[in-house]
Amino acid sequence: MDDPYLFGQIAAANALSDVYAMGGEPKIALNIVCFPNCLDPEILGEILRGGADKVMEAGAVLVGGHSVQDDEPKYGLSVTGFVHPDRIYKNYGCQPGDVLILTKQIGSGVINTAVKAEMASDSAAAEAAQVMSSLNQKAKRASEGHTIHACTDVTGFGLLGHCTEMAKASDVTLEIHVRDVAYMEAAADYARMGLVPGGAYRDREFAEPWLDSGGVEEVYLDLLSDPQTSGGLLFSVPEGEARSLIDDMQKAGIETKVSVIGRVLEKQERLIRLEGESLFGKE
Repeated sequence: MDDPYLFGQIAAANALSDVYAMGGEPKIALNIVCFPNCLDPEILGEILRGGADKVMEAGAVLVGGHSVQDDEPKYGLSVTGFVHPDRIYKNYGCQPGDVLILTKQIGSGVINTAVKAEMASDSAAAEAAQVMSSLNQKAKRASEGHTIHACTDVTGFGLLGHCTEMAKASDVTLEIHVRDVAYMEAAADYARMGLVPGGAYRDREFAEPWLDSGGVEEVYLDLLSDPQTSGGLLFSVPEGEARSLIDDMQKAGIETKVSVIGRVLEKQERLIRLEGESLFGKE
């Protein structure tokens, strides 16, 4: 991100996400800053303003921070939140028969790689920025009152990596229907051009021993392995509650694309199974 204010917003949304992924509400946040002395201090001011505005949007309080001189700008938050002990979301507990719901479209790593190469369209870059800077607050609040067997936020391990961790911990197999996953604009086109971040290959290598790729097109493996910044929440919920959960997310005014991406199966030889056909019986 060249815009320091947006940089701060995305970093803060990314940090706040972990609390939402556990079913909690952020309450206090502490800035953590590394900044070089060769850059204009006004840039740091805009980064901190972006972070502070996002913390305020989350309803939390910024209580100061720590700063260190460094050669490369870095910014993040240490976040503390609260959750009722009986309503903690865990990243395990998926049950056969559940469906998988993802609350943000993926592809930010590919889009950001295209931005660095000066090949991304303005609309693709704007969508990625909007998705990355969006809080997971509305999705989490919409999930309250529903049966959430498992939840995680999709970040640096990519969708495949986080699904692998969830499947291993739950002792089940997750079936992902690659055409049902919501992708960012032009992400597939850029991936086919080779604009894939290095982290995607590491994520794919991590998941590969447990993966049945089902012969899907290579571009889907790139996109599902793509490391996300401030990605969405991945819910495992009973099939009978999926429609009402999505309806509640829409009523909450969620600004990202929510998709039903697959289902939970009894444990098979591989923990992740990719399907080229839609879960809904159409291309």
